[in-house]
Amino acid sequence: MRLIPSERVVSAPEEMHSLGVDLARELGAGDLVVLTGPLGAGKTTLTRGIGEGLDVRGPVTSPTFVLARTHPSLSGGPPLVHVDAYRLGDAMELDDLDIDFEHSVVVVEWGKGLLDGVAERWIEVEISRPTGAPAEGAITDASWEPSADVADEPRTVRIARRP
Repeated sequence: MRLIPSERVVSAPEEMHSLGVDLARELGAGDLVVLTGPLGAGKTTLTRGIGEGLDVRGPVTSPTFVLARTHPSLSGGPPLVHVDAYRLGDAMELDDLDIDFEHSVVVVEWGKGLLDGVAERWIEVEISRPTGAPAEGAITDASWEPSADVADEPRTVRIARRP
């Protein structure tokens, strides 16, 4: 099954994980995957699936506090480098992480717009989900939070090669 390019609706975290496992079958050393989507969309869940599909040492968790985490292969394949670019300001800061792009599968969360000068091409995975936001013009207070059931709503996942 070819996933690149594709668009699909994912209804549960287990499906997002499974999509990551399937996507890993199409990835190899030198592939860069950029994940975009709002907080809670499933970016790390997808990356856990990619890690399982690549048979890397885990657990694959969000690298928020370390910026990048390398997971070596358990079976001789490429390592998975999982990057959280949320706190990075530009491509130079991503480049400063000294990632071995050529010999690894690199997954960058929050990396949209940070690839100029770092990569010529990549795989973009865009995850859309309901935000639980009130309708435009609705009156809300400052403590408004999305409803808890938004976490269980389907996500739309678009996978494409860029540029």
